Amino acid sequence: MPTLELSYFAQLREQANLASERVDTDADSLAALYAQVRARHGFTLPADLLRVAVNDRFCRWDQPLQDGDSVVFIPPVNGG
Repeated sequence: MPTLELSYFAQLREQANLASERVDTDADSLAALYAQVRARHGFTLPADLLRVAVNDRFCRWDQPLQDGDSVVFIPPVNGG
């Protein structure tokens, strides 16, 4: 079971009430991982509106997870 470091930004940070957390997960992809944390924190954004990065590189949602990965979920940003 991989242990991952998750980071949240903007709306996700507000909804989780934290900027980052370490999690042990049985998720086999980034999509499955987001589904788990979305349910836990009550995130309102669906995955198709987010970008996701692993170890500082943007990835596809079907990316497999490795122990020690650093995962960042990035919501859309409104500009002004």
